[in-house]
Amino acid sequence: MNFTHRSAVVVLAITTFVVGLGSTPYRSEDNPGTQTGSVIFIHPDGASTTTWAALRLLEVGPDGDLNWDRMQEMGVYRGHLKNSLVSSSHGGATTHAYGAKASFDNYGSNPLLRIESRSGENCSIMIEAKKTGLSVATINSGQIAEPGTGVFLASAYARSATDFISKQIIESGAEIVLAGGEERLLPEGVVGRHGVEGVRKDGENYIENAKQLGYTIVYTRDELMALPSGTEKVLGLFSAGHTFNQATEETLREKGLPPYKETAPSVAEMTEVALRILAHKGKQFLLVVEEEGTDNFANSNNAKGTLEAARRADAAIGVAMDFMEEHPNTLILTAADSNAGGMNIVGFRNPEQLERALPSTGTNGAPLDGRDGTETLPFMAAPDRFGTQMGFGIAWGGFGDYGGGVIARAHGLNAERLPNSVDNTVIYRMMYLTLFGKWLE
Repeated sequence: MNFTHRSAVVVLAITTFVVGLGSTPYRSEDNPGTQTGSVIFIHPDGASTTTWAALRLLEVGPDGDLNWDRMQEMGVYRGHLKNSLVSSSHGGATTHAYGAKASFDNYGSNPLLRIESRSGENCSIMIEAKKTGLSVATINSGQIAEPGTGVFLASAYARSATDFISKQIIESGAEIVLAGGEERLLPEGVVGRHGVEGVRKDGENYIENAKQLGYTIVYTRDELMALPSGTEKVLGLFSAGHTFNQATEETLREKGLPPYKETAPSVAEMTEVALRILAHKGKQFLLVVEEEGTDNFANSNNAKGTLEAARRADAAIGVAMDFMEEHPNTLILTAADSNAGGMNIVGFRNPEQLERALPSTGTNGAPLDGRDGTETLPFMAAPDRFGTQMGFGIAWGGFGDYGGGVIARAHGLNAERLPNSVDNTVIYRMMYLTLFGKWLE
């Protein structure tokens, strides 16, 4: 089937970690009238309403609609954690995966930061789904241990414990794992397919271990796209690290590097193949997709890279929406957990402003980006309904993750259950309702 795209922390050495086993799936009779089905959760990390507004201007103009705009339901996302008003990537992801407020330093559930899932299980919703016979899959444009997908399959004392995290991901039994991060699976001294030496200090080669577990390994877009639909298990490793080159526009230009690695598939292409394989299996599934570039480029104050990442995330939403049209028993969710870089749009309408480079900062000193970085021409929006084109720049609030300015959206099966005010635990509850037929208060 073909789908079309629509336009900190101290590391503690540990050797074992126990995740509770045993679960009885909830049925739709627990909530009469609720239909169960599959879930696609797309997480464009760090993408705020401004990210989507800027992408809309660039791609379809101020009067056009992105795939994101066409989703049925929306609510204001509230991303505070147990001990922080602003989320971390790992704390926010843990809250999504467990449905309970995590602490800032949670990476899943560990003995020092134990978190019980909202269903009462000592595991993430993805592990619970896997134990009850559903298919599970993760996709990330970042390296394999990135928390937006990693905490759905792994737990650790610290997000920097990537040896231990990647081990758990490979051993989780997930049918599909697509990401960068080949170096995280190879021991020191072993050079991988992407020409970079491994970084594992435990001496284990988890690519070889993955082969023994039945995974087909792919390293490029072409290899991924050629996979047959009947492939049982897939591990995609599309770069030594992230599939993008995280740096400022100026640094990338100086080094002659594109924002994204040229041989790596986009998250939309990864989503297309994953859905084709999952559909072939003929059973319910949970797929979690993260575009990490929207966060990392924004945290580097790279407007060009951020908008390219957002374009790729929106294309993945389009792939998911096309899939839902053919498989109506599918819920699509999307949300970020923070506002990366504090991104804002500055408008320029006078012709002379559109023909000269923007100043390096705004009048209040905020860093200002044009289409190719600092002191470059403004971005040009696509024409509005009257055929008029106007320009804009991107002003940045800082280099970190900020609170506020995030919208959650839902589309398809049970989308109407998304409230107008979306606590971050609601992401889990929406997924749980659709997978198991029960709304957990």
